[in-house]
Amino acid sequence: MSEHVFETHPKASPEATVQGRNYRFTLFNERLIRFEWAEDGQFEDRASTFAINREFPTPKFRVVDGDELQIITDHFLVSYTKEKFSPQSLVFHFNGKSIKYGSPWRFGTPTEFNLGGTARTLDGVDGRCDMGQGVLSKAGYAVIDDSKSMLFDDSGFVAPRRPGDRFDCYLFCYGRDYKDAIKALYAVSGKQPAIPRYVLGNWWSRYYAYHQDEYVALMDKFRAHDIPLSVAVLDMDWHYVSDERVPHAGWTGYTWDKNLFPDPVKFREELHERYLQITLNDHPHGGIHAHEDAYEEMARFLNHDTTNKNPILFDPASPRFMQAYFHILHRRLENQACDFWWIDWQQGPYSKIPNFDPLWLLNHFQYLDSSRDGRSPLIFSRYGGPGSHRYPIGFSGDTVVTWSSLAFQPEFTATASNIGYGWWSHDIGGHIRGIRDDELLARWTQLGVFSPVMRLHSTSSRWMSKEPWLYGDECARAMARFLQFRHRLVPYLYTQSILGSNTDEPLIQPMYWSYPKRNEAYEVPNQYFLGRDLLVAPIVQPRDRRTGLASVRAWLPPQGRFVDLFSGTVYDGGRGVTFYRSISQYPVLAPEGAILALDGEDIPRNGCLNPDVLEIIVVVGEDGETTLIETAEDNSFNGGSTPQRNLEQSKVLIKFQQQKGELVISGSVQRRCIVRFLGLDSIPADFNLAISGAENGEKGDISISKFGNSVPCLSVDIPQIKSGVDIVVNLWQNPQLAVQDHTAALEELIRGYQIEFGMKDRLWNAIEEGKGQPLKIVSSLLSLGYDDAVVGPLVELVSADSRAP
Repeated sequence: MSEHVFETHPKASPEATVQGRNYRFTLFNERLIRFEWAEDGQFEDRASTFAINREFPTPKFRVVDGDELQIITDHFLVSYTKEKFSPQSLVFHFNGKSIKYGSPWRFGTPTEFNLGGTARTLDGVDGRCDMGQGVLSKAGYAVIDDSKSMLFDDSGFVAPRRPGDRFDCYLFCYGRDYKDAIKALYAVSGKQPAIPRYVLGNWWSRYYAYHQDEYVALMDKFRAHDIPLSVAVLDMDWHYVSDERVPHAGWTGYTWDKNLFPDPVKFREELHERYLQITLNDHPHGGIHAHEDAYEEMARFLNHDTTNKNPILFDPASPRFMQAYFHILHRRLENQACDFWWIDWQQGPYSKIPNFDPLWLLNHFQYLDSSRDGRSPLIFSRYGGPGSHRYPIGFSGDTVVTWSSLAFQPEFTATASNIGYGWWSHDIGGHIRGIRDDELLARWTQLGVFSPVMRLHSTSSRWMSKEPWLYGDECARAMARFLQFRHRLVPYLYTQSILGSNTDEPLIQPMYWSYPKRNEAYEVPNQYFLGRDLLVAPIVQPRDRRTGLASVRAWLPPQGRFVDLFSGTVYDGGRGVTFYRSISQYPVLAPEGAILALDGEDIPRNGCLNPDVLEIIVVVGEDGETTLIETAEDNSFNGGSTPQRNLEQSKVLIKFQQQKGELVISGSVQRRCIVRFLGLDSIPADFNLAISGAENGEKGDISISKFGNSVPCLSVDIPQIKSGVDIVVNLWQNPQLAVQDHTAALEELIRGYQIEFGMKDRLWNAIEEGKGQPLKIVSSLLSLGYDDAVVGPLVELVSADSRAP
C-alpha cells in the first residue's frame, strides 16, 4: 500500500509539550490543546484518523509545576494533580475572553451546550436522530476524544493503538469564535478538499434493475424534458444479484449482469457522450465468490486455494487484500464503466483487528486510490467520524418518505459543518416506506437544489420513482424549474466550494456562525447560508389548504435589505419574519451587495461544463465583490472520454461600487455576458448607459426585465467581452432597490384564498383603509382574529420593507 501514503505532520514540537511519566500536554495554539494519559508512559506520535497534523508554531504559555501542574494561556488554565485523568485530577478553567460564564470543565464529565456534529447514517430515520458533538459550543469549549481511532504507519497502511489504558483528547477553547474553531479543526485534521465540478449538478439514482439501453433512454428522456443531469448512479443491480450462480444474498458483486449490461464499455461511452459521470454501488462485505470474473486473478495474487471454490473473504485489515481489491477487482470495473465508487458499508465498525473500522479503511484508501493518473479524487460513502471531511462525498443513507424526515434534513446538513463535514448527499424525496405526496416531493427537491449535493433517489418500488413527469403537473413543473436552476447555480456553487476549501469554510453554514451573539441565530436551526451570498430558509411543512401557501419562520440578520430570488420581494434585515410560499416559490434571499455568477442559459446542458453565457446577478444597495473561478478540466469532457485532471484556474473578479454605481468585470470572460441589477425596475429618463470593454465597440442592450420571470431587474446584455480587457458598466450614482407597491400582489393572494367571500372583503377593506400606513394595515388585519395562515401572507408583504408607503 506504499502508493497510498499521504502527507502527514503528526509530531509536535517538543517546545510545545509538557510531559510527565504518564501524562503529556501539547499546545497547538493558545486555544487548542491535546492531553494524553498512558498507563505505560508511551505516547503517540503517529497520525490518527482525526489528527494528521500536530506541527504548529509553539504558542505563548506558562507552566507552574509543583505538586500540582498548571498550564496557563490567555484563554484557559489547566489544573492537573498528575494522577490518572478523572473529574478530580484534571480541570480546565476558562477566562472571560473565551467563555461567557467561566464554568470549568472536569475531565470525564459532559461538555455543555455543544451545537452538534453529525451521524454515521440516516438509515431508517423518520424524524430526528442524535447528531453527536462537534467543535462548537455555546459554552465556548468542546472536546474530541481520539483515544480509540486508527493510526497511520509509515508504509501508508493503518496501525492499531498500543494496548493498555490510555486517553488521547483535544480541547477546543474558542468561545463563540466559531469560524476560527473550524479553521483549527481543519488545521489538525486536514483540509476539506475541493470537489470536481460535475458533483454539483443533478444526480439520478434509483435502486432498480435497469437494462443499459433502458438507462440511456431514461437519460435522453430527462433531456427531452429539459432537465439537466451530471451524474448517473447505478445501485446494486448492475452486478449479478439473484442469479442462480450467486451463493449469497446478492448485495456484494463484481461481475456485470450480462442480462442487464451486455456491453458495459458501450454503456460508458453512451453516458459520457451525454456528459454524465458514472458511479457504481459497492457493498463489499460479502467478499469475492467463485462466480466472479475476477475470482481466479484475485486468488492467484492472494495465494488463495481455489480447489473447493471457497470465497475470498473481505478483509480490509489486510494490506495485501486491499491492494488486490483496488488493483484487480476495482480497476477491472473502472476500465469498463465506473468513474467513481459508491461505497455502501452498513456492517458496523468491526474487523479482525480491534478499532480497525472497515468504513474508515474503505473511505481513506478508496479516496487516495481515486486520485491515480492525475484524476480528481472522489468517493461517495458514509460518515466515519471526525476527520471524515477529507473524503467527500457523504451518503446519508436510506431515509423514510415523510414530512418528518424532510423537516430534519436542513438542520442535519447545516449542523454537520460543526464537525467540518460539508458535503452530505441525501436521498432526495426519500427511499423507503411513507406515502405518495407530490407536495412533499416538490419541497424535498427544492431543498436538494439548495443543498451541497442534489441527488434524486428512490427504492425499486414502481410507485416511488422520482422522474418529475410521473407526478402531477404542478409538482412536475416546480421540480423541473428548480432542477434547471440547480445547474444554472453551478458557477456560484463551484466558486464558493473552491474558496471554502482554500479558506476552511464549508459551503453550508448555520446562522450562528456569522452571528454568534444573536439569540435569534440559534432559534432557526434549519436556516443557513449557502456560500457567502445566499440565505436559505427551507420549507418543510405542507401548505394550508385554504391559501395554497406553506410557511417557514425565519430570521433575517442585521445586514441591510434582502431580495428573494424567486418572489422579488425586498425585506428589511434585522428581524424575524414568516415566509409564505406557493409550490413554485422557495425562500432564497440575497443581501444588498451580493454578486452571483450563474449559467446564463435558461436550460443548461448536462455535465456542468463552464457556461457559454455568463449571467451576473448584482443586488444594489451596498458595495459588493466576488471572484468567479473556473478550471480547464471543466471543458475537457467530450468525445466519450473521462476528463483528465487539469486544475489550472481562471479567475474573473467582479466588483460593484455602490456610490459610483459602477460594475467592473476583470479577467478572462471572453463570452456573452448578461448583467442583471436585481430590484431596479425603471431607468431614469436622463440615463445613458456607459459600457467599456465590449468586443468591436458594441455597447450592449439595456432593458427592464424579469429575472426568473418574477423578479424585476435592469438587464445589460453584452454580446462579447474582449480578451484581457476589463468591462465597466456605469449606472447612476448610489442606485437603490426599488420600493415595491404590493397592492396587486395582495389582491392576487386574497383572490386565490379558498375562504368565505365575507372574509375576503374584510381582509381587503383592512388593506384599502390603511393605504399608505403599513402599521395600520397590519394592526387592522391582526384585529380581525383570523389565524396566521390566512393573515400571515398579507402581513408579510405589507411589513416587508419599511420604506414602503
